[in-house]
Amino acid sequence: MRRVTTTDLWHHYGRTRIERDRAVPETFHWIWSQDGGPGSEALGDLTGRCVADLGAGSARQAAHLAVVHQPGKVVAIDASAAQHAMASELYAHLAPRLHLVHADVVAHLRAAPDAYDVLYSVFGAIDFTEPRKLFQAMSAALRPGGRLVFSTLAHYLNGDPAETDVVAADIPAKTPEGEAAVIRRWVLQEHVWTKILDEAGFTEITIDRLPAARNGPRIADTLLVTAFRRMN
Repeated sequence: MRRVTTTDLWHHYGRTRIERDRAVPETFHWIWSQDGGPGSEALGDLTGRCVADLGAGSARQAAHLAVVHQPGKVVAIDASAAQHAMASELYAHLAPRLHLVHADVVAHLRAAPDAYDVLYSVFGAIDFTEPRKLFQAMSAALRPGGRLVFSTLAHYLNGDPAETDVVAADIPAKTPEGEAAVIRRWVLQEHVWTKILDEAGFTEITIDRLPAARNGPRIADTLLVTAFRRMN
C-alpha cells in the first residue's frame, strides 16, 4: 500500500456535507459523535483572545467561535489544500475575525512565538502529527499561562485499546484519485498524553474520558485534554 503525505489524504473528507450544510454551526462539540458532551466553555473566556484551531479542516468549529463568541481573532490552520479551499468557500466572509491559514501546523506555530492565548484541536492535528514535535511547538506559540484543549480518541474505532507508548498506527485513507493509502494516527492512553505534555512544558493537565452519546458502528469514547503552558 502506497504511503503519501497527510496533505494529500484529506481531499474527499467533508465534501458530501458541504453540499447540504453551509451554515455556521450553532453549537460546539468535542466528542467523536459530535452530538453531546461539553461545549466551547472548555476553552474558557475567549473575549479578546487570540485563538488557533490546529488542523481545522473546513473550519466549522473556528467559525462558530468567531461568530458566537467575542475573540480578538480565531486562526484556523490546516495543511490540506483541499480542506483550506473548502473553509475559504464557506467562511472567508468572516474575516478579519476568522483568519484561514493553509500551512503545516508545526511550522506555523514555530514561526509565532508567544502569539496565542488559546490553542485547541478537535480530532485534528493532535491526532495526525508526531506529538513530541507538535507539543514543543504549541508550548512555544502559547503565551505563558496560555490554555491548550484538545479532543482525541480514547481507543481505536474497532475497540482496540489505545497505545501505552508514543506509537502511531497506519489508518486506511484514499488519495484524491481514489487510490488506497495510509495515514499515521496517534491513539494514546491518558498517561502517555500526560507525560509528553509535561515534557513539553505544560502543567495543570487534566484528562476527562467522555463516553459516546449513542451506540453504533465506529462510535468511540473521547479524551478531552486540558493543559496550560507553564509560567516563565
